[in-house]
Amino acid sequence: MSELFGDLNPPPRLLMGPGPINVDPRVLRAMSMPMLGQFDPVFTGYMNEIMALSRQVWRTGNRWSLLVDGTARAAIEAILVSLIEPGDRVLVPVSGRFGQLLCEIAERAGAEVRVIETEWGTVFEPDRVEDALRRERPKLVAAVHGDTSTTMAQPLDEIGPLCRRYDALLFVDATATLGGMKLPIDEWQIDAAAAGLQKCLSGPSGSAPITFNERVVETLRPRHHIERGIRPEGIAEGEGAQIRSNYFDLPMLMDYWSEMRLNHHTEATTMLYGARECFRIALQEGLEARFARHALVGRALVEGLRAMGLGIFGDIANKMANVTGIAIPDGVDGDRVIRGMLEDFSIEIGTSFGPLRGKIWRIGTMAYNCRKDAVLTTLAAFEATLRQCGYSAPPGAGVDAALAVFRASEAA
Repeated sequence: MSELFGDLNPPPRLLMGPGPINVDPRVLRAMSMPMLGQFDPVFTGYMNEIMALSRQVWRTGNRWSLLVDGTARAAIEAILVSLIEPGDRVLVPVSGRFGQLLCEIAERAGAEVRVIETEWGTVFEPDRVEDALRRERPKLVAAVHGDTSTTMAQPLDEIGPLCRRYDALLFVDATATLGGMKLPIDEWQIDAAAAGLQKCLSGPSGSAPITFNERVVETLRPRHHIERGIRPEGIAEGEGAQIRSNYFDLPMLMDYWSEMRLNHHTEATTMLYGARECFRIALQEGLEARFARHALVGRALVEGLRAMGLGIFGDIANKMANVTGIAIPDGVDGDRVIRGMLEDFSIEIGTSFGPLRGKIWRIGTMAYNCRKDAVLTTLAAFEATLRQCGYSAPPGAGVDAALAVFRASEAA
């Protein structure tokens, strides 16, 4: 006998972990708009608007700036499985969990993966990357911009030019930074990038922005394939090896998003509405203002935590603006603190993975949750929870220190 469940009624949460974060109400409103058919001219007009808006958010002139229906990992996989042919050499600088993910996806695509590693909580100097480029001569370099597992942001402004010098393509996973930190695709000579909506763009997970340039298009062109059931007469296909995924086949997605409108899949209408609103909101605020807001709120959080006697994890000079790692004090049960924040205050924060499991907490200050009130509420709840778990911070010190940062900024 089947059960009848009650209405969905999730508890209200303040999502202050490393993502996902609370969806902007304007995005939720956009997602409630009526459905349209995927070839309705109004809908294809929205697809074109998505491309125009996302180019501005990516800061690129790339024609191919579109969406992959799926989570941020789907976008990463679409780019890697389309670019990599079995036996291609791929270089991955690994400094955290998500660099390891890039290795795994590249290996599944048949790549000969070469890895350079640095301690979690640090980033790569350009000369280390150049040494590896000179030694390995990869077809592709796959790097993470902001790795939320370590809260570090890898500087990329010198990496793109190095990849060009050694004739390698550069792919960047910008899942956790697009819309919250500077990432000028063209200026930094990034060839392809992928992101998600659920972090600095204040949307839900499930639609993933990508962008790629003509260097990538030239690499993909020999692998262009059209499904037999929709193949127009007179269109020649590429002579290269067929891409091993149908769903993540970038040339077929290009045909779908181009004027050809060759059917590939049924576009996720509601998610497209949401993505469009995410981009529109970011551009309405202004990217520089948005980056400054993330930097300010992140700095206020850091000063509040320090005033509570807590240590900030990792190389602070390369810390992400939107995610902060906090060293768990000796004798404090980190999981108990996370449970207390959720059960007593309905606030979610995160722990970490691998070698950092049980060693740090992570607090995110992203997009809609990147606000003074959200940070002050989180710091007050964190102080109370820590006290319940045996760690006593100076009463009110965290909130006072964060307020001082905000007031100094307001007075400037």
